[in-house]
Amino acid sequence: MESFNQIISGTQLVLVDFYATWCGPCKMMHPVLEQLKDQQAERLRIIKIDVDKNPALAAQYQVQSVPTLIAFREGNVLWRQSGALTLSQLIKIVDQL
Repeated sequence: MESFNQIISGTQLVLVDFYATWCGPCKMMHPVLEQLKDQQAERLRIIKIDVDKNPALAAQYQVQSVPTLIAFREGNVLWRQSGALTLSQLIKIVDQL
């Protein structure tokens, strides 16, 4: 199994969803992220990180609220935002990265 650092260090764009199972906006983001994955599968990879199960990783990236989305390429943070977003907002962001 690939480690988190291996995944974000590749040349492909990786969108990381830091979420919690108890978070309402996180639940709203799930179908949006599924649609984004279906439409942009060749352009990006989406992974989900449960902050309650991975507190050290959440702390490393200073995730203080959920959902927080962070885009990585070659290990670098290209973009981050907390809060729920629409599919059209996410597509626009991905197009700019």
